[in-house]
Amino acid sequence: MGGNSSSYHQIKEEEESTPLKSNLEDIPENCKALILTHLNPIEICNLSCMNRSFQAASSANFIWDLKLPSNYQFIVDKLEKVKFFDLGKKELYGRLCQHNPFDGGTREIWVDKKTGGVCLLISSIGLVITGVDDRRYWTHIPTDESRFETIAYLQQTWWLEIVGELDFQLPSGSYSLFFRLQLGKSGKRLGRRICNIDHIHGWDIKPVIFQLTTSDGQCSISRCFLDNPGNWVRYRVGDFVVSRPDQSTKIKFSLRQIDCTHTKGGLCIDSVFICPNYLG
Repeated sequence: MGGNSSSYHQIKEEEESTPLKSNLEDIPENCKALILTHLNPIEICNLSCMNRSFQAASSANFIWDLKLPSNYQFIVDKLEKVKFFDLGKKELYGRLCQHNPFDGGTREIWVDKKTGGVCLLISSIGLVITGVDDRRYWTHIPTDESRFETIAYLQQTWWLEIVGELDFQLPSGSYSLFFRLQLGKSGKRLGRRICNIDHIHGWDIKPVIFQLTTSDGQCSISRCFLDNPGNWVRYRVGDFVVSRPDQSTKIKFSLRQIDCTHTKGGLCIDSVFICPNYLG
């Protein structure tokens, strides 16, 4: 009896001295979901792929409510609603991270995967370009170097004016606007990219003038010489701030070179890009 009693007490002491083992499966699902709210969307998806215990928790709607842009319902209304019908918030976030066309395919909108920032792209067809229908000066060139599969190419002109407008409800924050331009006409020869720069002229004489204004009185004007032939360049037009996310902001922007003392040509116009400052 004494030996059995001694063995019992020894086993009891060993059990009390051994820490209890636990694993991630023991954490309640709502607690896992709360942990995930502190991660960015890419980290959430990576963790759910690496650990099965987080897969179900990663689909909780309240997590993705925090990650979706505040204007996501406005965006959905702009797009084809049938694409987003009956989606969970996680699936909705994934769909919005794709490039989604609207306004007859002349514009695209998407959400940055990591930050949820809203980005917009406006094609050259969605801009008002003086004389663009006159084939003596302008041509539309199909290309795989543009998301819109076509660009406007300026052969020669005395008067260059490109104007665009956007009326959109954006989340609060600071944004930048760019023109995507290229000096020279690119193409392919024997499967390799080439760029004809023979017709580039006039851009080193006077700078082009970029201007941006918003409906709440913000204004930005800058001057820049176009350069770097043969390469697509994003030229920064200006920055603006959205402080009322519940209201639409009307943005007007332009590119001008209207000095008629000389001709200019050899310029490709692809698109206008709008994004949060930190992505520019």
